[in-house]
Amino acid sequence: MPQLEAVIGLEVHAQMNTRSKMFCPCDNDAFGKAPNTTVCPVCMGHPGTLPAPNAEAIQKALVASLALNCTIQRENHFDRKHYFYPDLPAGFQISQYDFPLAKAGMVHFSVVDASGKAIGGERECRITRLHMENDAGKLTHHGNKTLCDFNRAGTPLMEIVTEPDLRSAQEAVAFAQELRRILIAVGASEADMFKGMMRFDASISLREKGTQKLNPRSEIKNLNSFKALEKALTYETKRLTKLWEESSGPLPNDITVGWMDEEEKTRLLRDKETAMDYRYFPEPDIPPLVFSEKEIAKTRSALPTLPQELRKQYAGLGLTDAQVLQLTDVPQLRALFDVVREKTGDSKRAVALVLTQLLGFLNAHGKALGDAPAPEALLELVTKIDEGTISANAGKDVLEKMVASGKNPSAIIEEEGMQQISDDTAIEELVAKAIEANPQAVESYTSGKGAALGAIVGWVMKETKGQADPKKVNDLLLKKLSQASSES
Repeated sequence: MPQLEAVIGLEVHAQMNTRSKMFCPCDNDAFGKAPNTTVCPVCMGHPGTLPAPNAEAIQKALVASLALNCTIQRENHFDRKHYFYPDLPAGFQISQYDFPLAKAGMVHFSVVDASGKAIGGERECRITRLHMENDAGKLTHHGNKTLCDFNRAGTPLMEIVTEPDLRSAQEAVAFAQELRRILIAVGASEADMFKGMMRFDASISLREKGTQKLNPRSEIKNLNSFKALEKALTYETKRLTKLWEESSGPLPNDITVGWMDEEEKTRLLRDKETAMDYRYFPEPDIPPLVFSEKEIAKTRSALPTLPQELRKQYAGLGLTDAQVLQLTDVPQLRALFDVVREKTGDSKRAVALVLTQLLGFLNAHGKALGDAPAPEALLELVTKIDEGTISANAGKDVLEKMVASGKNPSAIIEEEGMQQISDDTAIEELVAKAIEANPQAVESYTSGKGAALGAIVGWVMKETKGQADPKKVNDLLLKKLSQASSES
């Protein structure tokens, strides 16, 4: 039995986060809405209707193409892709085939362990093309009946097709995760897996290691999570290996299979279609798209910082691999971290406030990151601490109350009476009372036991419910005890 290797390529469908659908003005956000309520004659494929391309979707696809290092085809056009499916109203999909928006890209990625540390160095996967198309609707099966919801029909999609450069299920997942980060970073898609905004078709074949031949492949359709992608490719790798052992070779022809989530196995659906089956021809109702070099250059120059560069920047701040991964994976978390770090100039403090305290309080109160305080509220909290209005310790309490109540720091500080006591006269009186109330601790300190000072400071903090400025208490206490020692 020869040593075999997997050869994997992906087709990734990512929904673009536009206000309206690809070829009509219907609402593009159908999540949670009643079935068949965000539809019109255009996205329902009624005779005599004309599609009008969404300029916002085209721009987002252009931005995504450049972020993936693709070459933009200055002239490209839409095609009709014919196939019958109950939730495809027109009987064809408006897509792109021989003249897509972009070709020949590249994504660099790393497979990482649980701590966020890269395993085996950086890898790369070539992008064959990125093209635009409209989505089909959604079928829901109930026993022997099927319900059809056309809300999703007409949603603008990017289809990103890779070369067969991936060699394992883990590599495929790592690539898909990096692709998702890029699409989110440039604002081309929310790529919310829960809402079905990013889906995968994965093609896998086997070959003898060391050879370059591409054998017939098994295409796994409609995988809607990273976990499903990994499990399906792992299963199909084992299944194809067993078939190779039994038949002494690869599949005889390309096939299409479906992933059964509950059974965690694939099921044969049909032989794989070819371009000939789809009867592509240019879409007669939409003129070709033409981009100038100036337009492409302008879009490229406006690209935001991409995840690969962000990782380098955060690593340069001394963050751990896990912290870097957290920030590059979650833009909202990154925005909170960045405003705190810029305000304080202190990465460690930003990590403590955002990645430790804030996330801890959100988890403790069963809240999502979307419930986190706004960046302005966090900056207000930092300012209150830096100004001495409240102590750093009290700041933790205020942050938890911000998470729990949604109120701003000023309101919480005022309502709770948490203003820090910083007045020298008031603190001198408190220190005098502390010395009088703790003779044993004072005696221990004057006899050389420095740790005893903490007990006296602690007494002041307890008396003031943590509102006294601990630094001032400590400084004034040292001054008083030093004076008393010299006088005696």
